[in-house]
Amino acid sequence: MLIFLVGYAGSGKSSLGKRLARRLGVKFIDTDKEVELSEGASVADIFHYGGEEYFRKSERMTVERVANDGIDMVVATGGGLPTWQDNMEWMIRSGIVIYLRRSPEQILSRLSAYGREKRPMFRGKSDEELLVFMRQQMAERERFYRMAHYEVDCTTMCDDDVVEMIVNKL
Repeated sequence: MLIFLVGYAGSGKSSLGKRLARRLGVKFIDTDKEVELSEGASVADIFHYGGEEYFRKSERMTVERVANDGIDMVVATGGGLPTWQDNMEWMIRSGIVIYLRRSPEQILSRLSAYGREKRPMFRGKSDEELLVFMRQQMAERERFYRMAHYEVDCTTMCDDDVVEMIVNKL
């Protein structure tokens, strides 16, 4: 079983994905980490020097490679991956897609200083500016995220409960 976790940056795809993979006894990968390994550079540097188009192509090649491995796993995708070309449709055909939904306020409260710094789109913004930015971008991406097989509202649940809900849905 191939499970793709989608949602906005900071929604918990990586942290919940690791827990879910442990619970299911399968492999876990994070597409951002995989792209960084294959490119030998951070996501921020890839965006800066190669541009978003180059990064999105690297992301797509990563998820295709993972799917072709034929191994059961949980895949934490980048927040923008479902919005590029036919990525969301491709993931829906290739596995089970789960949308982890959180409010911008909750995401902001979960972000560490490192979490803000490692995401180029969050850098240099005050809390107020970041909330406005996140609300706008989340609204643009919502139509893609909502195509997922399952949607999990993580707002009122602890991480363990989210994992159990996903296991029950599967």
